[in-house]
Amino acid sequence: MQKGRDFIKAIRRSFFTLHSNSPISQMDQSTRYCYSPTLKWNPKVEEYFIKAYGADHFSRISSALTRPSCYSCIRVNTLKSTSDAVIEKLLEIFKERGMHDIAVQESATTWETDNCCKATLECTGSAESLKAIKIISKCQFPGLDYVVFVKGSGPHAIHYGDNEGKPLKEVIVSRKCAEAVLRGAQVYVPGVLACSAHVERGDAVAVSVAVEQSGPDGGWGIAMTRGTVLQGSQEDPYYFERDGFYIGQATAMMSRAGMFRVTEGVAVNMKERVFRLPSFYDLLEGEIFLQNLPSIITAHALDPQPGERILDMCAAPGGKTTAIASLMKDKGEVVAVDRSHNKVLGIQKLAAEMGLSCITTYKLDALKSVCHGAESDSLPNTCSVEDVQNTRRTDLLSTGIDGFDAKLLFEKNFNDLQLKDGQYPSKAELRKRIRQLKNGPGRNHTAGGRVDKSKGFSPNSFDRVLLDAPCSALGLRPRLFAGEDTIDSLRSHAKYQRRMFDQAVQLVRPGGVIVYSTCTINPGENEALVRYALGKYEFLSLASQHPKIGGPGLTGSCQLPDGFVEEWLKPGEENLVQRFDPSSDLDTIGFFIAKFSVGPKNI
Repeated sequence: MQKGRDFIKAIRRSFFTLHSNSPISQMDQSTRYCYSPTLKWNPKVEEYFIKAYGADHFSRISSALTRPSCYSCIRVNTLKSTSDAVIEKLLEIFKERGMHDIAVQESATTWETDNCCKATLECTGSAESLKAIKIISKCQFPGLDYVVFVKGSGPHAIHYGDNEGKPLKEVIVSRKCAEAVLRGAQVYVPGVLACSAHVERGDAVAVSVAVEQSGPDGGWGIAMTRGTVLQGSQEDPYYFERDGFYIGQATAMMSRAGMFRVTEGVAVNMKERVFRLPSFYDLLEGEIFLQNLPSIITAHALDPQPGERILDMCAAPGGKTTAIASLMKDKGEVVAVDRSHNKVLGIQKLAAEMGLSCITTYKLDALKSVCHGAESDSLPNTCSVEDVQNTRRTDLLSTGIDGFDAKLLFEKNFNDLQLKDGQYPSKAELRKRIRQLKNGPGRNHTAGGRVDKSKGFSPNSFDRVLLDAPCSALGLRPRLFAGEDTIDSLRSHAKYQRRMFDQAVQLVRPGGVIVYSTCTINPGENEALVRYALGKYEFLSLASQHPKIGGPGLTGSCQLPDGFVEEWLKPGEENLVQRFDPSSDLDTIGFFIAKFSVGPKNI
């Protein structure tokens, strides 16, 4: 285990030192054209986190959240490939594409054997070249040799140039767009908010970020009209607020007019980035899946066994679902549910790409997962084709729809025109279907695909249940803004999670396992949930996790501003959970995992 920790430490140290060897890292002394963001928090939330972590520790966490992890973590689909084969393919692809983002070309970087590299060599025990080891390597934690790390670099100081005394040409992007760019994405048209005048295709532009600001009503927002013209003066919107929020230099792929006239496409091509991490978009589909290390460990903590029946309660986008199915060697049944039709389709697509056949998907609200009474535990809530065919023609005539429109509906065999509370579809609903047939689906609708609906599942019908609960997501990184979260919103998340956990407890059989996880640093959604679970259900107990890579949980309690005392873990329980600290040497997202053993439910 220590070997794996040392390995990640080596990657992390080199991540923050490699940029000094880069030819583009000429220091720009201006404090404006740099990347040094400070997260803005709701004052009461900040006070709460300082109580939980201490001022110095929370400051380090807050700073770490503004940066991406120093490496990309890839899970190899062992049903289709191996780690060695994937590493070989990736190195060849990076070389062919000339991906300077990870300094593959020897001419771009001078590699020197420093202490960091020596530590890497000791951890890997490999005779591969130093260059290859620093770029891409297998995970060194026991049992995770199918996980591959691809190293990035940064932060790089970008020399934007002074444009001969004239103001720089700039593009301002939205905060969410910037967070994606920091992870390796390009700047697409919808993410552009403002642009300098007279920008033409091929021009070099500096890319900065517009982060939400507090308004007079106490709310947060961007007081900027999309398409705003930047003059390069202090009168520009957010001129001073953008100090320290420059994320790189790019080449315009279209004129300023084009950026605000078209609806899609790459607006600017990022050439020099503050953080260089490779993009894996459309890369080795079916063979690899880009996934955070704690998420992979969550699937291991569940310890799924071939032949078992397992429920993933909030399964989208399907990363943990497919990880569980792979660990089961595609033998057994993994039931994956989500409340969104399109997200369920996404899980189906991912399972098909990875060649996994043991995954069954349903559209279902996790709060309605338990079905009591005579209903079967997994019957999809759908009409039969025969019923629809027998009633459709009568339905159309009764609504007054005839002619070409009626023929169009009938020929397209719309099986989803079902009874609602004993009533047939209204004329308005049928006409809506006709418009969709004629004009195609809207941008917020699925382009097609069938999703079965479930009425819920019988109690005690699963061997293991994973509840990767919807949360405040305050552990995701990079993050450039956190001001919208309040104490009330954090408590609202916790209440919602407890209701879902109650459903999970009913669904798992005695002798089974529940794993609860979140991607937030908020103790109220993590340790407080564990305290709630152990206090309410005497037959639950915390179980040890393997591999144990994360740190201990928080013990004690915290008094909230309204006087409510939030109880966390008791002494002795902290080492039975895994808390991933974004400021630790593991350099992961903020994450939490708790594993519960389920005893006899009659006690």
